[in-house]
Amino acid sequence: MMDAPTTTRAPEASDGRGPGVTDTYGTPLRDRPGVVPTEGSEPRAIGGASADAVLVRRTLAEIAPIADRVTSYFYALLFIGNPALREMFPAAMDTQRDRLLQALLTAAEHLDDTPVLTAYLENLGRGHRKYGTHSGHYPAVGEALIGALSRYATTSWDRETEAAWVRTYTTISQVMIDAAAVDERSEPAWWHAEVVSHDLRTPDIAVVTLRPDQPYRFLAGQYTTLETPWWPRVWRHYSFASAPRPDGLISLHVKAVPAGWVSNALVHRARPGDVLRLGPPAGSMTVDHATDTGLLCLGGGTGIAPIKALVEDVAEHGDRRPVDVFYGARSGHDLYDIDTMLRLQRTFPWLSVHPVTEEQGRLPEAIGRLGPWDERDAYLSGPLGMVRRGVDVLRGVGVPAERIRHDFLAELTPVDQPRSGACMARTPSMLPSR
Repeated sequence: MMDAPTTTRAPEASDGRGPGVTDTYGTPLRDRPGVVPTEGSEPRAIGGASADAVLVRRTLAEIAPIADRVTSYFYALLFIGNPALREMFPAAMDTQRDRLLQALLTAAEHLDDTPVLTAYLENLGRGHRKYGTHSGHYPAVGEALIGALSRYATTSWDRETEAAWVRTYTTISQVMIDAAAVDERSEPAWWHAEVVSHDLRTPDIAVVTLRPDQPYRFLAGQYTTLETPWWPRVWRHYSFASAPRPDGLISLHVKAVPAGWVSNALVHRARPGDVLRLGPPAGSMTVDHATDTGLLCLGGGTGIAPIKALVEDVAEHGDRRPVDVFYGARSGHDLYDIDTMLRLQRTFPWLSVHPVTEEQGRLPEAIGRLGPWDERDAYLSGPLGMVRRGVDVLRGVGVPAERIRHDFLAELTPVDQPRSGACMARTPSMLPSR
């Protein structure tokens, strides 16, 4: 469901078939071969779908100026045909609509890039388990999607384009379904996690430490999704602020943002003893310990959280590779975790920490004062604008695209950006978070 629904309980049983939605030519989509992905079917190879990719992207280009109307109509079709699905979604749908479009753009952009697209879809499939999503929901989503596109893509829509979308959605949904099925064999759909400490570092930034109720396996540099008891069915993304710990505790850095429901609740309302829910860990912004390549890390604001985790991970593996961390904020006061980073620098001679404030210029441009960096693996975490500028700056100073890693795949899809080492992440550190 394209990074969409969320629920606190399993949905009612549904065969996923809407009542009478038809394609442009009057044929019920539920009766069209291929629109309903069946478990065990052989998915079409994404890497060989160049012709389909052209048609899909042409449709998306046409509907982009009216994306709000298209997505509103999509959800209207979905909920009218399948009323039981409405309770799986948050009450406020504005953010959800953005995520649907981002997911479609990401899938379309990488339709011919099998490794990147497969990793992205598998992550979505695993993550959707926490919403109560099951395989029977995907046909309903596909039917509503085709119905919305056929209504609004009036110039580009024809039988050939519809067939391309049916094949594409069938493949996308099957990858997600298969990933969820594999994940279900070994991991729960979500974890309960108790708040064990709440450290208010600034008036709007808190370090929240959690104790999951079951083993929670993740890698330094990854992120989680989180739901609070105060905003049911609203999930937000947060990066882990440390490498995995022997005691199993998890730390997150949270910045309260204007109108941010979840972030404000975590910063100003959460207290020890409160119980939250965690989705599965995700993200590929991790260190390759099979090499000794140096690291160049840019962390803006709470984006320093996963960067600190990467430094701890390098130290725990006994590496001696050079690591340079550029830590940016508006002012010295906003460098809320600088003491921790400087303590790590005193402990590990291979680590260099470079604080950057607005008085010194923007964070991405600061790397130009040192270097060279063309032999480093680069990691970026922070606001979208910083990551976008950072990608451009890094490529400008000679860092190969395949060595630039971040968690803004969907948000950077329309931009010329690296297709390797990227993943869908975002969090207060990497994704829009509220």
